Amino acid sequence: MSVSSIDFELLNDTDLTALSERGITLPLRYDQIKHYLPHRYPFMLIDRVTACRPNEWITGYKNISINEEMFNGHFPDNPIMPGVLQVEAMAQISGILGFISAGQTSDDGYLYLFAGVDKVRFKKVVTPGDQLVIRSKVLMNKRDIYKFECTAHVDGQLTCSAEIMIARQKVDGIK
Repeated sequence: MSVSSIDFELLNDTDLTALSERGITLPLRYDQIKHYLPHRYPFMLIDRVTACRPNEWITGYKNISINEEMFNGHFPDNPIMPGVLQVEAMAQISGILGFISAGQTSDDGYLYLFAGVDKVRFKKVVTPGDQLVIRSKVLMNKRDIYKFECTAHVDGQLTCSAEIMIARQKVDGIK
């Protein structure tokens, strides 16, 4: 089943109970997301997590504002969100899913590091005023290496797709 065919917004009572047992109430906002991602402005690319099924899938979004620094140079007269930042947003939401699935946060001394990307395709430009909805589905998890099928959409239209790999690593001194 592909990521786009999953109805991410329909969570059943079992899903909500599983999240509640992990101390998670949806939607996750910035003050909660910052416990799962060590990234901060201007590089935190997830504004909200709206749905999640631990060990399976997650969805969230990034609101694209003309006030973001990336648009100073990409491109001043025709602002377009760089494709690599769409891919980074996919890696970030995948890392959040990794933490939630493990019942941990970055405060526990772990990071999910970007390990690889395959099958990247860009289908539509993302511009200021758009809401980039990012979805990630676990394809594989072996020995702290995860592989995800990810998509990004604006107004229901696919903007980007990729397979993302991340690796969980123990680190000291990251907060």
